[in-house]
This record gives sequence, C-alpha cells and structure tokens, in this order.
Amino acid sequence: MSANVTGRGSADVTDQGSADVADGGSDGAADRGSGGGTGREGGEVTVTGGASAAVARSRAVAVVGTGTMGQGIAQVALVAGHPVRLYDSAPGRAEEAAKALAVRLDRLVAKGRMDATAREEALGRLHPARDLAELADAALVVEAVVELLPVKQRLFADLEEVVADDTVLATNTSSLSVTAVAGGLRLPGRFVGLHFFNPAPLLPLVEVVSGFATDPDVATRAYATVKGWGKTPVRCADTPGFIVNRIARPFYAEALRVFEEGAADPATIDAALRESGGFRMGPFELTDLIGQDVNEAVTRSVWESFYQDPKFTPSLAQRRLVESGRLGRKTGRGWFSYAEGTEPPAPHTAPLAEAPKRIAVRGDLGPAEPLVGLFEAAGIQVRRKGGNGYVLLPGGGRLCLADGETSFEYDTDEIVYFDLALDYARATRIVLSTREGTSEETLAEAVGLFQAVGKRVSVIGDVPGMIVARTVAMLADLAADAVDRGVATAEDVDTAMRLGVNYPAGPLEWAAKLGHARVRELLDALHERYPTGRYAPSLATARRAYADATDDAETAEDAQEPR
Repeated sequence: MSANVTGRGSADVTDQGSADVADGGSDGAADRGSGGGTGREGGEVTVTGGASAAVARSRAVAVVGTGTMGQGIAQVALVAGHPVRLYDSAPGRAEEAAKALAVRLDRLVAKGRMDATAREEALGRLHPARDLAELADAALVVEAVVELLPVKQRLFADLEEVVADDTVLATNTSSLSVTAVAGGLRLPGRFVGLHFFNPAPLLPLVEVVSGFATDPDVATRAYATVKGWGKTPVRCADTPGFIVNRIARPFYAEALRVFEEGAADPATIDAALRESGGFRMGPFELTDLIGQDVNEAVTRSVWESFYQDPKFTPSLAQRRLVESGRLGRKTGRGWFSYAEGTEPPAPHTAPLAEAPKRIAVRGDLGPAEPLVGLFEAAGIQVRRKGGNGYVLLPGGGRLCLADGETSFEYDTDEIVYFDLALDYARATRIVLSTREGTSEETLAEAVGLFQAVGKRVSVIGDVPGMIVARTVAMLADLAADAVDRGVATAEDVDTAMRLGVNYPAGPLEWAAKLGHARVRELLDALHERYPTGRYAPSLATARRAYADATDDAETAEDAQEPR
C-alpha cells in the first residue's frame, strides 16, 4: 500500500521560500503563549489543555515527502528527541533523505550546536521507510508532498488504514484548504494543518491551522508539540493563505501598483521600504528570491479563493514577467539581472540641495512629529504655530505627510508629500512626491531639509499614499479584518508577520502606533481615488477608528471636569 507522493523539493508553494533566513531566528524561539480565536471563518481554534498535551518524545513522528521541507521538518523532530520515520513514494528517496539528514547533523556538530554523541543518538532514531505500513506506530504524521489536492487526499486516506485512530494527521500545505484535504477522512477531527516556513530548522514560526472539522484538543496537541520543539506556533482558522500569506499580499501588491503607475522604479521602491519602512528586503528583490512564478501563484490562489476580491487582485506586470520566463534569481533575471558581474541598479537619490535655515511647523505632525526634534538638532530654526499638521517651507511650499491624496489636487498651493517611516530617527531614506508643476525651489528646500538631518532622499511621481504609507495601511486593514473574522488573535497575527516574514513590526502594532483613524482616513482617500473596492476600509478598521475617537472624546471630557 502506498500513495503516489513525493517531496516538494525546494519548490514549496509558499511565497516565503528561503527569503528571510538571515534573521529568521533559530530552533530556540521565544515562548509566545498560546493565543486563540473564534474560528468564524474556518475551523474552531479554541484553546484547551496545555504543554502536557504534546506528543511524548518517546513516540514516533513520521514525515511523508522527503524534499527540502520534509527533510527540514524531520530534522526538527529528530533533534527534539523523537524517533522519526521518513517515507517517500519514489524508490530510494527516503534513504537519500536520511543520508542528507546525517549531513545536516554533521554541520550542526561542526558549528558546535550539537555534540557528536547526540548526533549518533539522533541518527539511531531515524528510520527510512519503504512502505506506509512502517508508519503504523507514529503518534504524529506530517505530510510535505506536492501541492495537489487529490494527491494529499489519497495519501491521508491510505494513512487512515495504517495508523491508530488517535494518531494526529497533519498537512504542511501552504495553499490548499486544510478542510478540503481532510474532507474524505473517516476521522477528520484528528486532522490539522502544521505550516512550517522554509527552512524549517531555522525559521521559528509554525501556523497551526484548524480545519472546519478539526477537534480543538487535536489542535492543542499539535500546538503544544511544535512549541516543545522550540518553535513559535500561532493558531489560525482555515482561511486562504492562513495568516502570513493572506496578510502579506499588500507588501507585494502595493509596490507593483506604484510601479505600474509609473511613479517609481523597482530599485527605488525597494529602497523606500527597506530604508524608510524598516523592512528587511524590498518586494521586488524578495520576489526575485522567492521566484516570480511562486509568488504570483500564491497571490492568484488567494485572490481566487476569496472569489476575486479586489483587495487581492494580482499584478499584470508580474504576470508578464512570469510569462516571459524571468522568474528571478533561479533563471538569472527577474525584476533585476543576476548575470555574473552585473551590479544591482541604484535607487533614485536626489542630488545635494541647500537646507533651509528656518521652517514653520503648523500643528501636530502626528507620526512624523519626531522630525521636529531632528530638524532642531540639525540647527534649523523651527517656529511652532497652529495648523492642520504640515511644515511650511521658506518659499511658501507645504511639506505634508502622505495622506492618500495627491499634490496636483491643490491648484493654488505647492505641496510636497513625504512618506511614512517606521522610525524617522533611524530611517536612512525619505521619499518625496510632488506634481510636475511644483517649482524647483520648493522641491530643493524639501530635499535639503531632509538631507540636513542625514537622510538620502528619493523623489517619486505624484501617487496617492506614496509607498510605505499605503503599504502599511493595507497591511493593517487586512490584519484587523482577519482578527475580527476570527482567523487568529491580534497577538498571533503580529507574531506571525514578525517571525514569518521578518516584518519590523506587527501590522496591528504599527496601526495602533499610527492611530486607527489615520489608517482609515488614508484608506478612505485611496478608495476615493481608486473606487474599485481595493482600498475600501474594512469594518474592522472602521470599528477601531471609532473606538479610538470615542476614547479620545471621553478623555477630553474627563479633562474638562472640575477636580
């Protein structure tokens, strides 16, 4: 008896790939707690039980599929102390994977992360199986085979004939419905998603996905098991893209939209999100690393699974890139060329300009208020006056934080927008945008002002929401929507985005820092200019903005009461 299954190799259908290994964490991940959720959009994710529910180290863990991901999961379970069974339907693949795991452990010994005795003991617990029947004693079976629903369904149907009724069955799928994979099982309650991120031994995050029929105790046991392996699990319901691949879509989509509108080139957009937004990689270089075909397939899968919701609409520019065979690093060319000796393109950087000696700050600059201290520290005279929150330049031009509007809408005023930054003190680049008719003097004053505080400056086209601001607003909106739909808790969403894709902050954490009202106002402005539904704020964001406004009103009322 053997289902026709093979490992996925390195073509794991998730757009994380091996992208963020540099700071992806280690097997000794921090304890993040258990979280929970209501599971309204998918399976029940209620928290019960505790660490005692974990699969005992003496019990066997089986991994089906021996590609890169399968080997990585097997290594994690093996190092944690479990006997491990490896199975692959391709003859000889399990044995090859066992040899590859021995090499992996040799590297750990060489790096001082495992001693030689532990290596020998681990290899003694490793068993390459030639038939599914050899997995009969497994307490947990994790599948990491090709991302085809019929193949996975057939595999688990065969496994049900072999393993005990209390064996936990888990899929590592990143793109298929956990509920659908378990749909034909006799005991679908013991089925759960365990979505590891590649490479599994390095990246700490595991999405524990409850399908519609998953027993809450099974989800708890799976959660406790991977947590005991040193991972940071997060619970989520069975929704397209789960947490990370659902919420991460705007990071790619908004960059592609700005490029398609001709506002900036890929190198400049990447630089803005790295040097101002604080992201580890820009979306163009990251998709080149992931593979344009893989990234585009995930986006299309999420879009189709949400019945072509405009918030997830794929990019025509990326589709053409895939059709042309320019898939990124693996083909030698994607958005950028990787031919030997080729230098990466430089982002647009404005030439040096003279800084203004004095400016006026009208009102509170909101998230950009820390800039005032930087300007003063650079020796620029700052006068504070009432106003709507902008910097008045000496020549009369206005410098405004990106708000979803465009400078061409202001016929009588010269408006230069500047983009959002995660931390204006630490940001090394500031992005400006303005209409073509803005005077050279006004633009030079704006450029010189930011250069005076040590920032490189990029000037892009007059595009609503610029780059970082629109990206963060969309990430925050999708995150809030996921939480209110019961996909995951706010804590688990932020944890998943920090650990799964190395975001500098969780999207909900960032939204709270910016203010939910500002996020909603920016999205409202974008929606007015792009009335397709893509930027329409979710009810979740609207609720948070309303709650913030109510709290502010009550605080102001309390302050006016006599003491």
